[in-house]
Amino acid sequence: MAGEVGVGARKVAVIGGGPGGLYAAALLKRLRPDRDITVWERNAPDDTFGFGVVLSDETLGGIEHADPQVYRALQREFVRWDDIDIVHRGRTLTSGGHGFAALGRRTLLRVLHERCRSLGVRLNFRTEAPPAAALAAGHDLVIAADGVHSLTRAAHAAAFGPHVTTHRCRYIWLAADFAFDAFRFEIAETEHGVVQLHGYPYARSGSGPLAEGAGTVIVEMREEVWRRAGLDRCDERESAEWCAKVFADALSGRPLRSNNSTWTAFRTVVNDRWSHGNTVLLGDAAHTAHFSIGSGTKLAVEDALALAACLEEHPGLPDALAAYEAERQPVVASTQRAARASLAWFEELAEYVDQPPRRFAFNLLTRSRRVTHDNLRLRDPDFVAAVEEEAGVPAGTPPMFTPFELGGLTLRNRVVVSPMDMYSADGDGTPGDFHLVHLGARALGGAGLVMTEMVCVSPEGRITPGCTGLYAPEHETAWRRVTDFVHAQSPGTAIGVQLGHSGRKGSTRLMWEGIDQPLPEGNWPLVAPSALPYRPGVNQIPHALTEPELGLIREQFVRSARSAARAGFDLLELHCAHGYLLSGFLSPLTNRRTDAYGGDLAARLRFPLEVFDAVRAVWPAERPMTVRISATDWAEGGTTAEDSVEIARAFAAHGAAAIDVSTGQVVPDEQPEYGRSYQTPFADRIRNRLGVPVIAVGAVSSWDDVNSLILAGRADLCALARPHLYDPHWTLHAAAEQNYTGPGAPWPLPYRAGSRTPPTGRTDAPKPRLTLG
Repeated sequence: MAGEVGVGARKVAVIGGGPGGLYAAALLKRLRPDRDITVWERNAPDDTFGFGVVLSDETLGGIEHADPQVYRALQREFVRWDDIDIVHRGRTLTSGGHGFAALGRRTLLRVLHERCRSLGVRLNFRTEAPPAAALAAGHDLVIAADGVHSLTRAAHAAAFGPHVTTHRCRYIWLAADFAFDAFRFEIAETEHGVVQLHGYPYARSGSGPLAEGAGTVIVEMREEVWRRAGLDRCDERESAEWCAKVFADALSGRPLRSNNSTWTAFRTVVNDRWSHGNTVLLGDAAHTAHFSIGSGTKLAVEDALALAACLEEHPGLPDALAAYEAERQPVVASTQRAARASLAWFEELAEYVDQPPRRFAFNLLTRSRRVTHDNLRLRDPDFVAAVEEEAGVPAGTPPMFTPFELGGLTLRNRVVVSPMDMYSADGDGTPGDFHLVHLGARALGGAGLVMTEMVCVSPEGRITPGCTGLYAPEHETAWRRVTDFVHAQSPGTAIGVQLGHSGRKGSTRLMWEGIDQPLPEGNWPLVAPSALPYRPGVNQIPHALTEPELGLIREQFVRSARSAARAGFDLLELHCAHGYLLSGFLSPLTNRRTDAYGGDLAARLRFPLEVFDAVRAVWPAERPMTVRISATDWAEGGTTAEDSVEIARAFAAHGAAAIDVSTGQVVPDEQPEYGRSYQTPFADRIRNRLGVPVIAVGAVSSWDDVNSLILAGRADLCALARPHLYDPHWTLHAAAEQNYTGPGAPWPLPYRAGSRTPPTGRTDAPKPRLTLG
């Protein structure tokens, strides 16, 4: 019966009787009562993991629109609340205005069971479903809602392309026989390590065992903490007792209840494709999102809504399933990015426990990047004001417009114009009018620090013929023209130079003529730590540098640094990222040397540190130096996040005032995890583990992101690239949009008349006096 289905789907099999599978069955039957729908569930009706389920108002709105009867039944059962309590070191901080709704998982299943039965859906409990392939042969549509351990997904792995990642914490679902007053996050610092509790109410007070209501309790900790505590040797009862003892204050001394509760590690499930023939994945079979953002059931229910709608809107099954996947995958990917950020924050919780209490609370609340400074300020302005006061932010000043001391340099705000290669120098590396206008415009635009592109230390160290240099007298003169303009026309703005050498990534065309492609003619020889081309068969094989040649390159950096100082730059950044020469020494993927400059991380650091020390020795003591690193290669066997901490530690010990934390671009087969602010967790880790100032980069695109990162203590400065290409006055416009007129973002006198948003077309036309029906 496989084939064209669409709205005429008559026979549907659902594998898995969780909320997603049941709701899909109910919706499909309600839309087409003549459908023959069967649900197979291997467990009993009341068997379920966990205790409570949180659903958003958005999800509830979709349920209300699609099936008012289910919505009304759920509405009668919901517990609603607005507050989040964060308990740490004996102090409770409360943030309000969040809006939660929860109910018992068994209650949710009961409502869906009743709805399915009333519509005529067959429910088979304690019954293993036949294999999906067998069901597909006898049904028009098979919905595989069989959970995180989906047998359907495993049986057809080649078709679905699953990727499963197991994470570093252990957690257990338990229940308390009373209702919490708020969503509660409590942190316990035990002799074994940091342990956290996530708790929320899911049942109102009533009679019998629910006289005081009920709450979900999830206890989570790093795997090594779990083992040190001996929980790997505890049974279910002993585990519940241990958790109740650790969080006795939160529970008022009451016990915790279990229900076949076991310690497990969260697994993130991603699939390349969600359908195979007439079989489609739904809910946790298709994707998972860490429980700390409460989206598992929400996503499954929304999957069901979307699948039902697509089957109504498209006449053929292939088109319907393609539309379902096209609609849901971007939404799920966004949620999974937020969930991974939240999960990673809790994995690294021990790094934040020494933060001031309000900053810690703000950091926790904004961990997923979905709650930000601006929307939290709308939800609970008093809470945000208290966080800002604790952080020393003056009243009425957005965090991004507070000053920062970087070495001996005072920056008036936290915005950096990130280094961006312009490929617009003349053929000998001299910056021209373009660079004066480009960098001058961004300096006038209000940023605290404006960085040049990578300025090359030799002709052979250029990436392209259009790259700028600082290896000839005319270069110094031309750069002096730029720095003089910035200092004279935008007083208070600092300008920094980034020095680097292209290494094996040099001698290529301008970016818009073919990025990383060799020149059609006039190529120059390349050098690198090892004789490994960037793209085998495309880019030339570089010469592996000898020790005497390393000394010559070190002196080229020194010469350029002296020139940069005379040219008037306020800051110098050493480029040790993105696969260029110094980065090539740091990564094990590009450094295969067997001498003193290759091998373990300490040896791979040797030459970059030698260059740093030599440059620092000639760079004026009162002017800071920073270092840009790639904190991960995004490739197996390359630099890891843990490596980056040690790299940062080494440069800080040698005098780096800050670490500019980028990622990747070291090898062409990298697999970055793109997303909003996707590189900032690497900066966060370095800052909070080492106490070293950091510059965060990587898809930081809004002033709200900058405020959030700064106030949470995840970064000291934020470098933005593309936003400053789109809008040279990005910082001044961010100030105007936040109604800020203070010293952190002064408008140049000639531009002051434009410091308010221009009016738009009229939108306040008089409303009709009468409406006649």
